[in-house]
Amino acid sequence: MELCVLSAIALGIAGFVVGGRAGNVLLTGAVLIGSVAGLEVALREHIGGYRSHTALLSGVAAVATMAVLFFARVDRATMVPIAVAVFALAFLGWRALFKKRSGGFGVKVR
Repeated sequence: MELCVLSAIALGIAGFVVGGRAGNVLLTGAVLIGSVAGLEVALREHIGGYRSHTALLSGVAAVATMAVLFFARVDRATMVPIAVAVFALAFLGWRALFKKRSGGFGVKVR
C-alpha cells in the first residue's frame, strides 16, 4: 500500500505540472489510487478490531450500489432508497463484525 500512496503522490504532482486535460487525467488517477490505499487501511483496521470504520465501509457499499444502478439506467427515485437500504444492512454487518473482532465493544479506546 505504501507504493500505492507513493504512486498517488507522484501522479498528483505530475498532474499539477502537466496541467490541461492530461493533467486532469493524472489527478483523477491520483485520487483513485489514493482512495484505494486509504480504503485498504480502513478495511484492515476494521477487520483487525483496531478501529471502527463502519460508516466508511458502509458508504463504499452504498456508492458502489448506486454506480451499478446508474449504469443499469435505474431512475433516481428507485436508486436512492436501494442505496440507503444497502448502507443500513452493510452498517449492521460491519458493526457486528467489529464488535466480534474487538472483544465485544462497540468502540475501542486505546
